[in-house]
Amino acid sequence: MTHRERQLIRESFREIGKMAGPLSLLFYGRLFELDPTLRPMFHGDIARQGNKLMEMIGAVVDNVDRLETLTPVLHAMGQRHAAYGVVPRHYELVENALLWALGQALAPGFDNETKAAWRSVIGTVSTGMKNGAAEL
Repeated sequence: MTHRERQLIRESFREIGKMAGPLSLLFYGRLFELDPTLRPMFHGDIARQGNKLMEMIGAVVDNVDRLETLTPVLHAMGQRHAAYGVVPRHYELVENALLWALGQALAPGFDNETKAAWRSVIGTVSTGMKNGAAEL
């Protein structure tokens, strides 16, 4: 990632920090709209799951200058998600739902440059998780 992309990630995350709960609900709503068969994978309180999602995104943003340090965490997450039934095609759905939710939350500030930066970091996270799942 470029310096500019990392800067855009940090700046836009500060904006969504104020609306973390609603953003996560937008994300899950969109995810289940894209593929309703995923809903049974999420047991319990979706708001609590959303908090976990936002915490992970926060950790990624905090480490955006050194994403490689998250490799062990991402591999472990990928392995846990594989145990829940997550398969590679689900990652694209998650990426699309998250980009959509970010766009809703940040509009009109979610310009093409900011979207590309988020697409890049989300892709890096997905790749790390898929690599971890592949190690099983």
